[in-house]
Amino acid sequence: MIVWLTSSCCVSLQGINIAGSSNAETAPPANPGMYQLDITLKRGHNLAIRDRGGTSDPYVKFKIAGKEVFRSRTINKNLNPVWDERVSLLVDSLREPLYVKVFDYDFGLQDDFMGSAYLYLESLENQRTLDVTLDLEDPQYPEHNLGTLELAVTLSPKEGDFREATMLLKRSCKRSSKQQHSSMRLSDVHRKAQLWRGIVSISLIEAHDLQPMDANGFSDPYVKFRLGHQKYKSKTIPKTLNPQWREQFDFHLYEEQGGFIDITVWDKDAGKKDDFMGRCSIDLSPLSKEHTHKFDLPLEEGEGMLVLLVTLTGAAAVSISDLSVNILDDTHERHQIRQRYSVLRSFHNLKDVGVVQVKVIRSEGLMAADVTGKSDPFCVVELSNDRLQTHTVYKNLNPEWNKVFTFNVKDIHSVLEVTVYDEDRDRSADFLGKVAIPLLNIQNGERKAYALKSKELTGPTKGVIFLEIDVIFNAVKAGLMTLIPKEQKYIEDEPRVSKQLLLQNFNRVRRCILFLINAGCYINSCFEWDSTQRSICSFLVFVLVVWNFELYMIPLVLLLPLAWNYILISSGKDTRQDVVSVPVIVYISHGFINKLYAIQDVCISVQNALDEVASYGERIKNTFNWTVPFLSWLAIVALCVATVLIYYIPLRYIVLAWGVNKFSKKLRDPYTIDNNELLDFLSRVPSDVQVVAPTHSPLIACWPPPL
Repeated sequence: MIVWLTSSCCVSLQGINIAGSSNAETAPPANPGMYQLDITLKRGHNLAIRDRGGTSDPYVKFKIAGKEVFRSRTINKNLNPVWDERVSLLVDSLREPLYVKVFDYDFGLQDDFMGSAYLYLESLENQRTLDVTLDLEDPQYPEHNLGTLELAVTLSPKEGDFREATMLLKRSCKRSSKQQHSSMRLSDVHRKAQLWRGIVSISLIEAHDLQPMDANGFSDPYVKFRLGHQKYKSKTIPKTLNPQWREQFDFHLYEEQGGFIDITVWDKDAGKKDDFMGRCSIDLSPLSKEHTHKFDLPLEEGEGMLVLLVTLTGAAAVSISDLSVNILDDTHERHQIRQRYSVLRSFHNLKDVGVVQVKVIRSEGLMAADVTGKSDPFCVVELSNDRLQTHTVYKNLNPEWNKVFTFNVKDIHSVLEVTVYDEDRDRSADFLGKVAIPLLNIQNGERKAYALKSKELTGPTKGVIFLEIDVIFNAVKAGLMTLIPKEQKYIEDEPRVSKQLLLQNFNRVRRCILFLINAGCYINSCFEWDSTQRSICSFLVFVLVVWNFELYMIPLVLLLPLAWNYILISSGKDTRQDVVSVPVIVYISHGFINKLYAIQDVCISVQNALDEVASYGERIKNTFNWTVPFLSWLAIVALCVATVLIYYIPLRYIVLAWGVNKFSKKLRDPYTIDNNELLDFLSRVPSDVQVVAPTHSPLIACWPPPL
């Protein structure tokens, strides 16, 4: 990667100086007119931990006289990163130091400071490459060991007339300053405000002939994608050299000129570092928009081929404005938006489900995060992968932001998260409080004070935030989008072993199993004649059902518990139980827990598997007990349609249509991404854990049906 100083040539060119002294016999010329400084940023060792998972996402900045001249790429979750990036700088003096700073990247927040050092050049040897090790320090805590950086530095005089070189720099600056500088400022503004200008939709299809990395002659491959500071990790396909992922995800495009998607393939190894299998990249600049491009990418530094589909879509789906610029307050504008999402346009652009507008007005009684007894609060508003941020109000515990945020809604089951932070210079922002509001729980136009809660939303913190939210959406589109996979978040917490969570998941699975056992015991008691009345009724029902059974009765019977629970809830008899009060009765010894911690990967897999099994059982139950009325109504519609279809259409025709569709899908679209509509529907239904903490969940118990 080459970065020339011409991008900053309108400022005075200043030199750089290296850490420590040198025993060089040949010093650089006293005044050669201009120097070229070639730097190779090699790697870092034992860098500081800044993330909760015990790692960091480091990147490096080079500055000259306060001006940034180079920024490295971000290495994710690594305390010993390897960059191997080159930069060439033109300098005309050796007096000013090159300031090297390392940061931990945090998406949407202020990056964490990881250390800095100065690089001096006065004692460098002329035209000779020297290896330099910089010890990183924190000026406020000089006793802390923050690790080291390894560089290779070469200083050489530039041949030719100094005046001529200066003129070339000035001409280059004049030609490009207006376009390049303005576009850089515009992209910086978009990046800081998180205003994205388009969507990059990627379908990861498959790979061919990958390199075997395991002793069995196979690999367990997965793929990492990075676009700017956005990153995505695919699922792992075990024991194969020709994996098929069939995954789809979206990145946001902030640069008007496009950008590069960096792609790396890895082999998953439990209990040790994953093996690198190759890399490739995609240049988005030449790609036309609104068109799907197919890529067969050979892997560099490895073997095999990666197959991708990439689609660029231009969009302006998010915005920030002041309260005075509010489209929904305009009656004409609001009417046009309602027309856009009317029932008559239900099948136009299915992914455009609706729009949500959030007025972040003010906050009161915030926590004092600074030693002065004040805070410097700013607010981050998130909806799925969209993040927008207010300005900072300095030294204030009752800030007023008066900002309006507008988002496009792609999934009505998303949750809106509003988080308040305290800005700290050169350090990560301090958390002050958070609220999470499901879109289906929003009362339009209601200005409301929300009590701020902890990060896990399990308890209150100090302060409230005043919000006014409007959601306009199309119910038909929202229902149809429920049957496709949920959008995955780019930034997710690293899975960790938790004794409490493991016990909780064991107990949840146990409750599901006990329910099945109790149901079996009840059915068995009908045959045992423990209760004469029950056995007689059961026998009569059995005879009637078997004698008159038709297939269409299956979805019809499933409607009965939905109708029964609706009647109970309407009459004030809520059958939904508070699962918090259920005691944990599964006992696991501390010795067993310690062994589970020793094999953390296995423990996380067990923990997640238990959660998945329990969640699906609880979601099926919560569909029938009207935990989310919108989804229960949707289930009623689906069951009614299924009943009518099965009643009027013979089963053989339905199975034949299903089989023809399955067999021909690959022929009609070889790169189609398979999905299961039933599982996608259940993924929107909350489990009991999500019902317990409704503000943290995308779905809560008290939603009214938006029909």
